[in-house]
Amino acid sequence: MQYLHTMIRASDLDATLHFFCDLLGLVEVNRYDSEQGRFTLVFLAAPDDIDLAKERKAPLVEITYNWDPEAYTGGRNFGHLAYRVANIYELCERLQAGGVTINRPPRDGHMAFVRSPDGISIELLQAGESLPPAEPWASMPNTGEW
Repeated sequence: MQYLHTMIRASDLDATLHFFCDLLGLVEVNRYDSEQGRFTLVFLAAPDDIDLAKERKAPLVEITYNWDPEAYTGGRNFGHLAYRVANIYELCERLQAGGVTINRPPRDGHMAFVRSPDGISIELLQAGESLPPAEPWASMPNTGEW
Protein backbone atom coordinates (compact mmCIF):
# COMPACT_ATOMS: atom_id res chain seq x y z
CA MET A 1 0.00 0.00 0.00
CA GLN A 2 1.19 3.54 -0.80
CA TYR A 3 -0.10 6.87 0.35
CA LEU A 4 -1.09 8.88 -2.73
CA HIS A 5 -2.84 12.12 -1.80
CA THR A 6 -5.30 13.91 0.41
CA MET A 7 -8.17 15.60 -1.42
CA ILE A 8 -9.74 18.76 -0.07
CA ARG A 9 -12.38 20.91 -1.71
CA ALA A 10 -11.87 24.62 -2.26
CA SER A 11 -14.66 27.15 -2.54
CA ASP A 12 -12.22 29.84 -3.77
CA LEU A 13 -9.38 28.33 -5.80
CA ASP A 14 -7.27 31.51 -5.85
CA ALA A 15 -7.48 31.99 -2.06
CA THR A 16 -6.74 28.31 -1.47
CA LEU A 17 -3.71 28.30 -3.77
CA HIS A 18 -2.47 31.55 -2.22
CA PHE A 19 -2.61 29.88 1.20
CA PHE A 20 -1.02 26.56 0.22
CA CYS A 21 1.53 27.86 -2.33
CA ASP A 22 2.40 31.47 -1.55
CA LEU A 23 2.15 31.27 2.24
CA LEU A 24 2.67 27.63 3.23
CA GLY A 25 5.20 26.97 0.46
CA LEU A 26 3.73 24.01 -1.44
CA VAL A 27 4.39 23.75 -5.19
CA GLU A 28 1.87 23.03 -7.93
CA VAL A 29 3.03 19.93 -9.82
CA ASN A 30 -0.03 19.15 -11.96
CA ARG A 31 -3.40 20.61 -12.93
CA TYR A 32 -6.40 19.06 -14.67
CA ASP A 33 -9.49 20.92 -15.91
CA SER A 34 -12.63 18.97 -16.81
CA GLU A 35 -15.05 20.93 -18.98
CA GLN A 36 -17.52 18.04 -18.90
CA GLY A 37 -17.32 17.51 -15.15
CA ARG A 38 -17.04 21.26 -14.47
CA PHE A 39 -14.14 20.97 -12.04
CA THR A 40 -10.43 21.66 -11.70
CA LEU A 41 -7.93 19.46 -9.87
CA VAL A 42 -4.67 21.02 -8.70
CA PHE A 43 -2.00 18.74 -7.27
CA LEU A 44 0.48 20.22 -4.79
CA ALA A 45 3.68 18.83 -3.28
CA ALA A 46 5.92 19.94 -0.43
CA PRO A 47 9.20 21.34 -1.83
CA ASP A 48 11.23 18.40 -0.50
CA ASP A 49 8.77 15.94 -2.09
CA ILE A 50 8.62 17.35 -5.65
CA ASP A 51 10.84 14.70 -7.27
CA LEU A 52 9.04 11.88 -5.46
CA ALA A 53 5.64 13.37 -6.35
CA LYS A 54 6.54 13.60 -10.03
CA GLU A 55 8.00 10.09 -10.03
CA ARG A 56 5.14 8.23 -8.34
CA LYS A 57 2.39 10.87 -8.25
CA ALA A 58 2.60 10.98 -4.45
CA PRO A 59 2.64 12.29 -1.76
CA LEU A 60 0.29 15.08 -2.85
CA VAL A 61 -2.50 17.35 -1.77
CA GLU A 62 -5.28 17.37 -4.35
CA ILE A 63 -7.26 20.59 -4.38
CA THR A 64 -10.66 20.00 -5.97
CA TYR A 65 -12.46 23.09 -7.23
CA ASN A 66 -16.01 22.61 -8.49
CA TRP A 67 -16.93 25.38 -10.91
CA ASP A 68 -20.53 25.52 -9.70
CA PRO A 69 -20.69 27.13 -6.23
CA GLU A 70 -21.14 24.81 -3.26
CA ALA A 71 -20.97 25.42 0.49
CA TYR A 72 -18.44 23.25 2.32
CA THR A 73 -18.61 22.76 6.08
CA GLY A 74 -16.85 20.63 8.63
CA GLY A 75 -13.31 21.03 7.28
CA ARG A 76 -12.06 19.53 10.53
CA ASN A 77 -14.07 16.32 10.22
CA PHE A 78 -11.36 14.40 8.35
CA GLY A 79 -8.53 15.30 10.74
CA HIS A 80 -5.68 17.40 9.43
CA LEU A 81 -2.77 17.60 7.01
CA ALA A 82 0.70 17.53 8.60
CA TYR A 83 3.98 18.94 7.31
CA ARG A 84 7.49 18.80 8.73
CA VAL A 85 9.06 22.26 8.42
CA ALA A 86 12.62 23.61 8.58
CA ASN A 87 11.83 26.49 10.97
CA ILE A 88 8.41 26.60 12.56
CA TYR A 89 8.84 30.16 13.86
CA GLU A 90 9.77 31.56 10.45
CA LEU A 91 6.88 29.78 8.74
CA CYS A 92 4.35 30.91 11.37
CA GLU A 93 5.65 34.47 11.02
CA ARG A 94 5.21 34.31 7.22
CA LEU A 95 1.71 32.84 7.56
CA GLN A 96 0.70 35.45 10.14
CA ALA A 97 2.08 38.27 7.95
CA GLY A 98 -0.11 36.86 5.16
CA GLY A 99 -3.22 37.23 7.31
CA VAL A 100 -3.42 33.62 8.57
CA THR A 101 -4.50 33.08 12.18
CA ILE A 102 -2.12 30.85 14.13
CA ASN A 103 -4.75 28.78 15.96
CA ARG A 104 -2.29 26.81 18.07
CA PRO A 105 0.97 28.78 18.27
CA PRO A 106 4.31 26.93 18.42
CA ARG A 107 4.82 27.68 22.12
CA ASP A 108 6.92 24.54 22.49
CA GLY A 109 9.04 25.25 19.40
CA HIS A 110 7.72 22.03 17.93
CA MET A 111 4.06 22.14 16.85
CA ALA A 112 1.55 24.66 15.51
CA PHE A 113 -1.86 24.50 13.85
CA VAL A 114 -3.39 26.81 11.26
CA ARG A 115 -6.43 26.53 8.99
CA SER A 116 -6.82 27.00 5.24
CA PRO A 117 -9.39 29.46 3.83
CA ASP A 118 -11.88 26.56 3.73
CA GLY A 119 -11.26 25.53 7.37
CA ILE A 120 -8.88 22.63 6.71
CA SER A 121 -6.68 22.05 9.75
CA ILE A 122 -2.92 22.05 9.02
CA GLU A 123 -0.40 20.76 11.57
CA LEU A 124 3.14 22.12 11.34
CA LEU A 125 5.92 20.12 13.02
CA GLN A 126 9.48 21.33 13.53
CA ALA A 127 12.06 19.13 11.79
CA GLY A 128 14.59 17.61 14.17
CA GLU A 129 14.76 18.92 17.71
CA SER A 130 12.25 21.46 18.97
CA LEU A 131 13.40 25.06 18.80
CA PRO A 132 13.89 26.87 22.13
CA PRO A 133 10.70 28.66 23.27
CA ALA A 134 10.61 32.20 21.88
CA GLU A 135 8.29 35.19 21.89
CA PRO A 136 5.78 36.10 20.70
CA TRP A 137 4.89 32.42 20.37
CA ALA A 138 5.71 31.29 23.93
CA SER A 139 2.99 33.44 25.52
CA MET A 140 0.49 33.48 22.66
CA PRO A 141 -2.88 31.86 23.49
CA ASN A 142 -4.78 29.40 21.31
CA THR A 143 -7.35 30.93 18.97
CA GLY A 144 -10.44 29.16 17.65
CA GLU A 145 -10.29 25.50 16.67
CA TRP A 146 -7.70 23.40 14.95
